[in-house]
Amino acid sequence: MTDTSALHVDALVIGAGAGGLTAAARLVAAGKSVLVAERLDRLGGRASSEVIDGHIVNVGAIAIERGGVFEETFDLLGVPLDIREPNPATVFFIDGKVINVAKGGWGMLLGTFTKQAAKIGAKFSDARAGDLPEAKLTTKQWLEQYTTNATVHAIFRNLCAAIFAVNADELPARAFLTYFAVKGAFKRFGFCPRGTVGLWNDLAEGIRGRGGQVWTQATVTGLDVRGGRIVAVTIDHAGSSVTVVPSVVISNIGPAATASLPGAEAMGEAYLQQAKVLPKPAANIVINFATRERLLDVPGLVTFGKTRRLCNMGELTATCPELAPAGWYQYVAYAVPRPAIGEFDEEAEIEASLADLRELFPAFAGAKMLSVRVMKGDWPAQRSCAGFDMPQETPLANLWHVGDAVKDYGDGGTQACAFTGREAANKALALLAAGHAHPRDEAVSALQ
Repeated sequence: MTDTSALHVDALVIGAGAGGLTAAARLVAAGKSVLVAERLDRLGGRASSEVIDGHIVNVGAIAIERGGVFEETFDLLGVPLDIREPNPATVFFIDGKVINVAKGGWGMLLGTFTKQAAKIGAKFSDARAGDLPEAKLTTKQWLEQYTTNATVHAIFRNLCAAIFAVNADELPARAFLTYFAVKGAFKRFGFCPRGTVGLWNDLAEGIRGRGGQVWTQATVTGLDVRGGRIVAVTIDHAGSSVTVVPSVVISNIGPAATASLPGAEAMGEAYLQQAKVLPKPAANIVINFATRERLLDVPGLVTFGKTRRLCNMGELTATCPELAPAGWYQYVAYAVPRPAIGEFDEEAEIEASLADLRELFPAFAGAKMLSVRVMKGDWPAQRSCAGFDMPQETPLANLWHVGDAVKDYGDGGTQACAFTGREAANKALALLAAGHAHPRDEAVSALQ
């Protein structure tokens, strides 16, 4: 059955991840009509949740930052940001000891393992003053200039893995220092007691409350491009093919997937090729499990020292016991394969990650395994390693990307996606205010 009546909206958002929902929320808060089309049956993209054996298990990202774009966006719609903050938020677990960096910072942490801590710290200060390494220098190469200490290199590798889902020899040192020295790190964050998807469901209800529409199981099947603008989009939803006529379009499915949509060839071969090869998708392995015995009495995220592949871990039930049935401690552990950018042996990398858990925590031997998810390829941990991002703008005047393939330099995680959502919403609002969206008669002609 085909629905020939067109739906006219100010903005169409393709994909309901962190960037897409942030953009949609800000647009409806500004009084615009918005439709969000998500192909899956749940919201949140690679930061969502599922139920396994009575446990609410997060699919990918878990930490939501306070005091930033997320909270600002929720506030715009009057939606509470339902997260609980662990205290301390972040610690290190090295050589069997818990180290709370909040009490001593980088100097205390590095000074435990190397006499070069002051020199490394001075480079962080230089970075804050704008003196950053050349773009081609990796984090590992940069660190090798100051220390050969294996533990320090392991710490930096696992920080790269935890934040950017890559190894230290894959991440530009400039991006690492921009995040940790310039933008700051170890910020306030929390976990949602209903699983991360609970936050997206709340935000979607806020969008609907302002007159916006959020569709799930809605797949974009084609773009109609005329005069350098998208004038119509076809969407398969609820058994029908729906024609949507948007003034502006925001894509949260990544440049490569957007470039693969029928009709996207209007962006030109050079751009399509760039969208496929410039971003460097980064992989990780997400291990969800539960134990009857607490492995480590720490409420926040734990970053490790020397490991094979494991980079960090969190016991979510320390702050959100509702996520697990009574009597269970529920954990999520993250590991990054070698290499994280490119092909790797999944089976061997999973085994190396599990070997780390067995070695660090003997009680892990009795764990109930909930899921082991390898995030790579079309469904990666990050759509691009920091330093290899595409611009948000496209050759089409009314189309912008959001998400972690177009993030600000040195950003990472869901907060970076939310930032792109805010920026895209601002660009869209400026175009709408200037009256440069496609004329109505051009849109109507697209349907004839």
